[in-house]
Parts: sequence; C-alpha cells; structure tokens
Amino acid sequence: MGASTHTVTNQAPPLTGYDVFATDAALTEGVARHAAPGRLAEVRAELGELGRAAGSAQAQEWGAQANDQPPVLRTHDRYGHRIDEVEFHPAWHRLLRKAVSSGLTDAWPRPDGHLRRTAGFLVWTQTDAGHGCPVSMTHAAVPALRTDPELAAEWEPRLTSRIYVPDLLPTAEKPGALLGMGMTEKQGGSDVRANTTRAEPLAAAGEYVLTGHKWFCSAPMSDGFLVLAQAPGGLTCFLLPRVLPDGTRNTFRIQRLKDKLGNRSNASVEVEFDGTTWARRVGEEGRGVATIIGMVAATRLDCVTGAAAVMRQAVAQAVHHTAYRSAFGGPLIDKPLMRNVLADLALESEAATTVALRLAAAYDAAADTEGGEAERQLLRLAVPAAKYWVTKRCTPLAAEALECLGGNGYVEESGMPRLLRESPLNSIWEGSGNIQALDVLRALQREPAALDAFLTELGRARGADHRLDGAIKDMLTELADLSGIEARARRLVERMALALQGSLLVRFAPPEVADAFCASRLGRDWGGAFGTLPHTLDLASIVDRARVQV
Repeated sequence: MGASTHTVTNQAPPLTGYDVFATDAALTEGVARHAAPGRLAEVRAELGELGRAAGSAQAQEWGAQANDQPPVLRTHDRYGHRIDEVEFHPAWHRLLRKAVSSGLTDAWPRPDGHLRRTAGFLVWTQTDAGHGCPVSMTHAAVPALRTDPELAAEWEPRLTSRIYVPDLLPTAEKPGALLGMGMTEKQGGSDVRANTTRAEPLAAAGEYVLTGHKWFCSAPMSDGFLVLAQAPGGLTCFLLPRVLPDGTRNTFRIQRLKDKLGNRSNASVEVEFDGTTWARRVGEEGRGVATIIGMVAATRLDCVTGAAAVMRQAVAQAVHHTAYRSAFGGPLIDKPLMRNVLADLALESEAATTVALRLAAAYDAAADTEGGEAERQLLRLAVPAAKYWVTKRCTPLAAEALECLGGNGYVEESGMPRLLRESPLNSIWEGSGNIQALDVLRALQREPAALDAFLTELGRARGADHRLDGAIKDMLTELADLSGIEARARRLVERMALALQGSLLVRFAPPEVADAFCASRLGRDWGGAFGTLPHTLDLASIVDRARVQV
C-alpha cells in the first residue's frame, strides 16, 4: 500500500493566462504616449489581442517546443537529389504564422506602424526569440528594396502581407513571403568590405550569378535573401530568391547548421554559392553598403526591442516567483534586500522599453517628408547608442533574474536558462558593441546635425533633475576632447545612452522610477551589481509597477 511522502507547497504557480501587453505598465503607457490619439483605441485592441495570445499556456508551450526540438538540416532527399531544406518543429510555424498575421512584418505603410510593430514585437517575442529573426529581417528589407522600384513593386506587397506560406514556391505564386539576409563571410565578419563572394553580370540587365559563401545566414527557409557580393563596380547588394521564376530551386548549398549558444529554435547556416546561383541587383553597383544600411538600421532597433523583451520576461518571472515564494517568515518580495534587487531589475527593464518605443515613434515621424528630418537625425545617433547599451545590459539582468528563482531558476523547466542563453545575442547581431560605438563616432564626426538632434532630445528634460543635468554636462565634456576618442568610445556611448534613457524617464515615468534611475545610473549612488540601489528610495512602488497581476 503506497503512501504520500510529501505535499507540494510554497511553489509559485506558472505565469500563464495573462495579457503580456496590458500587464506591462511601461509598455502600455509608452504606446499611449506616442500613438495618435484618434488611433489609440485601435492600437490597444490590436496589442491586447496579441498580448493575451502571448500570455497563454498554449503559446508558451509552442516556444518551449520550438527550442527543445530545434531545426534539422536535410541536404538530400531519399533519392539522392540535393534539396538543402531545413525542417522546423510545427510549433515554430505556429509562432511565425501568428507573428505574420499580427502584422509584425508590416510597419511601413501603416499609421503609427513602427510603434505598433515595435510594441507587438516586444510582446510576441516573449514567447520565443528565435522566430523573431525572419520577422525582423522581412520587415527591415523594405527600405533596401525600395532603392529599386521594380523589385519593390514585386516583393513589398508579399513582405508586408499577413499571410504565412512556409512552402518553397516561386514568389509570384505566394501571397506572402519572408526575406533573410547574408552579409558576413569567414574572413570578414563585420568588415563586409573584405567579402570575396563574386557577382558576374549576365546578359539580362540587373541579373548576375554568384560564387562564394556566407558564414552566417539565418532563417534559411525564407523566400529570398539580401546578400552582398563583389560586382565589377564594387561591393553590391543582391536579392537572391530561393526558388526561381520557373519553379526550379536556386543554387543555395547549405553546408551545416550553426550549433549556437541560444536562439535554438532559429536555424543559422553556412551557405555556398557555386557559380550558378542567380541573383538580381538591388541598387547601383558599388553601393551595396549604402543600399543595405536601411535594413541594418531597422534590425538594430529590433535588437533593442528584442533585448527589452528578454528583460521584461525575466523581470516578470522574477517578480512573480518572489511574490508567491516564502522564506524566513514571509514572501520573498517583501524582504528589503530582495525588493532592492527586483526594483533594480525593473528599472533596467523599463528604461529599455521606454527607449525602444521612443525610437519606434521617431521612425514613424521620420516618414513625414515635411517635418521628419530632425527625427531622422536623432535616429542616426540614438539607434546605435541604444543598441550598444540596452543589449549590453540584457545578460547581467537575465542572470540576476534567474538567481531570484534560486535553484528553480537554474532548471530548464523554469524557462530562465533559455532567457539567459538568449540574452547575449542582440549585442552581437547586426554589429557587436565595438561596431555600434564606432558607428556613433562616425556619425559625430560626419553628421553634426545628428548631434544637434540628440542634444535637443536630451534638452527637453533640462532642469528637471540635477543628476541628469550633471550627466549631460559630463557627456559634453567627453565630446569636447576628441583626442584618443576611439579608445574611449564605449565610455562615451554608454554616457549618451544613459542620458537618453534618463531624459525619457524624467519626462514620462512615475517620479519614483525616474528618481531611482537618476540616483543610480546617473548620480552613481549604485554598486557593482543589481540590488545596490539607495535604500531611501521608494522601491516597493517600483516593484509593484513591474508585477504581473493575474
């Protein structure tokens, strides 16, 4: 006769069955702040539907399944024919279908399009970050394709479609399509001008064949890829379709899948082009970097947003766990030291969300040909600065949030290890930290209007907090001395990003949030780890603001 040996008590229930959008105060307030008043109800309804789907047990299970059963490479079919296909778990397709049907590849033609999409991307990628890769690249490809009106007319309606069709078919037969990107090569990495892939022109205007390789190419089952190759006129951008107009497969030899630290649900591959790979030129020969730079800028914003999504989910899980877990006579969330840790994490998450939404709103405003120039100039500095700092903060935050769950957090079932493995990716993707810092220096040296726009943005909060004013003064002092500036670039960009975050929080966040951020990040009343905020701050209100109420 069996006997029960124990009863499970003092364990937090799963964080499921909630609205990921509506329970995120920083996100909902930011959307309300930036959306056109006449469209706010529509935007909220759209994001609320997506938020409820993201918080469902079903969607969370899809995310776990897609990561637990990662993609598989099939180079040949059973008869020996080369097929170069990657098989994904059905959960991956379900996640991707929901992302596409929710408009996460469709920002460019819509009012408040970038704001809606950025908020939606932050919400939905909390289920799984991997499938966000093709979503991001498809969305970001639009400005590059617009350099060629004929290509844009053919591809843009499909890229902005809300129909997901996973089958490999000629583009003309698909109501919706996805695009990937292949820039880096073995010998070059971020130095794309070192690329050796050759593009040889064919008789038909704008058509080429490629010979070479790409060291990293993600989402290889996309319908096409923007790639860089050396044409007779120099480094050039090309559109490489997976299936040719006659229905035959383009030459796209997948050599192997990358065995990555995280982002396991998404396939990243090494691919070879053998001289029969057909491609169409995008933009002018020799203008490859200039052509594709619009895509890179948009995906860099998604790096900020993706990092903010990881941070928000990590904080939500940590606060939820500590609200239900008791130790030493009471709930962990009420313990002063744990409250300090949680408040510090919540500050970092809110600052990341706030700056991501501000950048998205700037993209929407920049589309206005009449008055958008200042916002375009702001983006030139703010995007790489935010990309540098927000993505850098993601990994230590994920690690600290995991620790809030103790041993439970170190177990795969909690989901926290997946967040930790994912956390470094956005710092590397689309240019690592040094690349972002150097890009900021390049903009400072070549585009003085960008600095004017950045300082104007900071100036909107001038006088509201003496610590913010001091941080801006220190930043300007750093800028005044350009000797040895490259070695100091990270220090400068960090100060710029913190000043931007601080100015936004001072203007828009609750006083307790702005006060804590300025005291710690700008006033330097802070230790070397999370959980070292000044004890005199209103930490309980900050933690309560970050909590998911279910």
